[in-house]
Formats: sequence, structure tokens, C-alpha cells
Amino acid sequence: MPCVDEKVIGGIDTHKDLHFAAVVDVTGEVLGQRAFATTRQGYRALLKWMASFGRVAKVGVEQTGSYGAGIVRHLALAGIPVLEVTGPDKADRRARGKNDMIDAAAAARAALQGKRISVAKHRDGRIEALRVLRTTRQTAVKARRAALQQLRNTIVAAPDPVRDQLRRRSRMQLIRGLAASRPDTIAFRDPEAATRIALRSLARRIIELGDEIAELDELIAPLVEELAPRMLERVGFGIHNTGQLLVTAGDNPDRLSSEAAWAMLCGSAPLPASSGKTTRHRLNRGGDRAANSALHMAAICRLRLDPRTQDYAARRKTDGLSKRETIRCLKRYLAREAYHLLTAPNDPAPGDRPASPALQRTALASSPARAANGRARSA
Repeated sequence: MPCVDEKVIGGIDTHKDLHFAAVVDVTGEVLGQRAFATTRQGYRALLKWMASFGRVAKVGVEQTGSYGAGIVRHLALAGIPVLEVTGPDKADRRARGKNDMIDAAAAARAALQGKRISVAKHRDGRIEALRVLRTTRQTAVKARRAALQQLRNTIVAAPDPVRDQLRRRSRMQLIRGLAASRPDTIAFRDPEAATRIALRSLARRIIELGDEIAELDELIAPLVEELAPRMLERVGFGIHNTGQLLVTAGDNPDRLSSEAAWAMLCGSAPLPASSGKTTRHRLNRGGDRAANSALHMAAICRLRLDPRTQDYAARRKTDGLSKRETIRCLKRYLAREAYHLLTAPNDPAPGDRPASPALQRTALASSPARAANGRARSA
């Protein structure tokens, strides 16, 4: 009989209809394996089954943002720490092969050893609501862009009478005029009539998607203002890039171990690319690319609007840095600023009090994060 006081580690390989679970002891020996339905009753049975082997110290779960979201919420309510298993161990897979039970045991061993894991995001707060709204808005924006492109392409290849009538209109005149048009639907077998019908359908789709985007913006804006009011006061941090950074941090930003880890997560930590007599750092192409894009847009805005950033860019240009390298440095500084605002919103963050360029350079050069990341140039 297993001892109820013995510490055990769980692992879950998630799927749409079934979750495959495994329990290992502190030595990595598999104690049990079983499949459970992806329902609330199945989640309760899974947790009860794991607890029958001992005290569940933590659980490693694959795909916590999709198939594993439900079980992660259930485990969090039970007070069990959840670790996201980020990828398979290729050497272990070559040695053991692959099936769902093997993957569940591998997830448990990854949680036990602290390899290929990260603390799972909580998905029961306002940032989860923000994520859902932003994801829906992004798909609406993509669909609207695709409809606009198709509208233009259809006009380019349209019969001459249609193209001559529409080619000189502005975009809004074109969309509103086509949406209000009344083509002859009875003559749909004729190419010209079919083209007019298709153009009206595309125009109405564009208008409907625009209304949907505006409606979602009315919900997203107050939510971001409630979550990060101080960040919105900074130059370059608008509703959408601030919202993306909030989603990347999650409802539990304390899971971020350090400012350097946050910079690596955002893909803004410089990577050494030195060789021989050349000492330099290059762009980081890893991390969350959506968060990296948000920092990039903030850096571009500051280069256009912030005099202090413009002076910094001019100074780096005289030092021999290219524009791309300067933007990389700015993104690293913005990641530092965002980290302090997200993890300690009531504490002073870098940039709260104006500082002279000389004092700013001195402070950044002596920061632990700069030392940990190599010779990272920061704004």
C-alpha cells in the first residue's frame, strides 16, 4: 500500500477527449498510469487517483494553454503547483519511444527534475479575459485585412465597366458605395453581375468586421486601463502593446523569476555573437514574438516622440551602432521598464524620475541584469 505521506509527482499528457496521467516517486519510478476524461468529473477522479499514491507535490502538464487549460484550473483550485512542460526530451524519446503514457511519465519526470518546465499561467483572472478578447480581435483584424485585399484584387481583374466605375474612388467611398449597391442577383450567371454581387458581399463583410473590432476595442481599453494604468502613462505604451505584455506576463507575473528572464521571454535579451577581435551582441530571435513586437512598436514610438530617446539614438549612432542595434538596445531597456511595472505596479520603476544621460548610463552599466546578460547595451 502506498504511504499517504510520501511525496509524489504527477505528469499529464493532454488531449481533446482524454488526459493520460502518470505518477512517479522522488526517484522517478513510475507508480501508476491511467487515462481520464476531459470533464469536471474526470478532473476530480484524476486528482483523487493521484492523491491515492501520496501527497502530490506538483504536477507537470503539457499544453497548458490549450487542451490542458481545464485541468490546470482544477489543480490550481486544489492548491497543487502546476508546471508547464515546454517540450519533449529528444534523447529520452529516442531511448524509450513514444506513446501517451510514456509522454505522461516524461512530463512527471520533467517536473521532478526541473527540466524543460516553466510555471504555468493562471487562467482565472482579468488577464485571461483580456487574452480571450484580444485573440478574437486579432482574428477579426486578419479577416478584415484579407477581405480588403480580396476586394482590391477583384476590382483589378473585374470587367472593364465595373473597374472603370470603381477605380477612382477612395477606400471608404468604395466600401460604402458597394455595400449599398443593388446588383442584379437574377443575372448571377453573367461575369459582370457576379462580380458586382461579390463586391457587395465583400464590402458588407468589411463593414461588419469593422463594427466587431470597434465593439471589442470598447471592452479591451477599459480592461487594460484597470490593469496597467501607470504603463499607459509612458510614451510608446498604448492599449494594444500594453495589453500584449500583460497577456505574456499572465495573471501571476510572480512566476517570472527575474528581469533577465522576462527579457528572454520577450526575445529582447541580447545574445553574444563575438568572434576573434569582434565583440558584439545580436538580436534574439526566440521568446514570445508577439511580446517582442509590442516592445518593438514601443521603441519606434519613442524614437519618434520622446526627445530623450532621440538623443540616446543619436549618441549610439556616433558610437558606431546601426539603427537595428539601437532599437535592440531600446527594446532591452523597455523590457526592464515593463517588468517593474508588471511585477510591482506600486513601486518606483525605471523612468519614474528623470535622470541625466550620464547618470542613466552609469546606473545601467552597474545593474545586475546587465552583468547577467553579458555586455548588453541598454537605453
